[in-house]
Amino acid sequence: MQKRLLRSIFCRMKGEPFAVTYWDGQTEAYGTNCEKNPSIRMIINEKLNLKEMLSDPELKFGEAYMDKKIDFEGNVNDIFNLLVQNQDLFKATKNMDAFLQRFMKNQKETTSRKQAEKIQYHYDLGNDFYKLWLDDTLSYSCAYFKSPDDSLEKAQHQKIDHVLSKLQLKEGEKLLDIGSGWGWLIIKAAKEYGVKALGVTLSEEQEEETKSRIAKEGLADQVEVRLADYRDLAKDNHTFDKITSVGMFEHVGQDYIPDYFSCLNKILEPGGLSLLHSITRPTEVPPNEWLERYIFPWGYIPSVREIVWELPEHSFHLIDVESLRMHYALTTGQWAENFEKAADQVEEKYGERFVRMWRLFLVGSSASFRYSGLDIHQLLFSKGLNNKLPLTRDYIYNTSGPTQ
Repeated sequence: MQKRLLRSIFCRMKGEPFAVTYWDGQTEAYGTNCEKNPSIRMIINEKLNLKEMLSDPELKFGEAYMDKKIDFEGNVNDIFNLLVQNQDLFKATKNMDAFLQRFMKNQKETTSRKQAEKIQYHYDLGNDFYKLWLDDTLSYSCAYFKSPDDSLEKAQHQKIDHVLSKLQLKEGEKLLDIGSGWGWLIIKAAKEYGVKALGVTLSEEQEEETKSRIAKEGLADQVEVRLADYRDLAKDNHTFDKITSVGMFEHVGQDYIPDYFSCLNKILEPGGLSLLHSITRPTEVPPNEWLERYIFPWGYIPSVREIVWELPEHSFHLIDVESLRMHYALTTGQWAENFEKAADQVEEKYGERFVRMWRLFLVGSSASFRYSGLDIHQLLFSKGLNNKLPLTRDYIYNTSGPTQ
């Protein structure tokens, strides 16, 4: 019965030919041109609980891989590309009310303490962990590739330059970076544009590393990082000329998207610019439960229309929207390669199950940006009308240096 059901799914999959070796040793080929010798193979090491697998295939498939009930041979990128291309065959067949209720409950937890706990779960794994597979800037967000052959570090510097050029920074302005990561954006903004920069993060590991970098660069009089919730800045009547947020918006929560923009309205100067850099989906859907459980507790990926809808509600005027979808496919692809090179070191500290979990996350992310409709956008907007902006977008690609 179980084998017949699995066959019915595999026979409908399109794309690269692949083989499946079942728990009894039998191997069968599937996919387009399956008469050829498939270069990739799924190994089902034991019978799976069909009721659980059908209730939430994405969650249970991920757990089965983590627990070595399922394994693969061949190019891991080809394998996950195949799975993502056929994701509609793996949708849950039961009522998902229980998960949706839990998800909505999590979304309504808005205290700084609870949100900090969720952020720290992911980002406080340790700076040493992220240093193993990120580039030297420790940029943990989509890079910007002018060529597919760009190194990861070069592309991350280009991403920071791309963001800062859109903000049209001028010497002496005050810049806020919400979710400032390990701080390279605020450091580069101060060094190259002469701004006063503040970064806020809920990760103690990121705060510690950023403070060390600021001191090393001798920028203590220009750059500051705080372990703080961005909402506290509005309470303290802080204001800024420019505000950016790169890879943080996914942690805001669906119910509190309006609160984010309300806070920005309070702390951004009239005519000021803000750039929001966020993963997006075409429509509003609950998160992948495997990701929500094992990688990003609390996370919610918004649709572009959810973001754009809120802008005029808070006196913001949309200036520019750019998709960087393929840039993130390249970024996560390079992260996955770097992670694989460091897998033995990661396993020594965190165990094999952790390695398999993060491999699934990174390689699956790269495939998702290529094939599933998962996207990432940069949205630039002003508070109120700003009639002093350039008439063309040439300034974004001007490499002659900062705006003076």
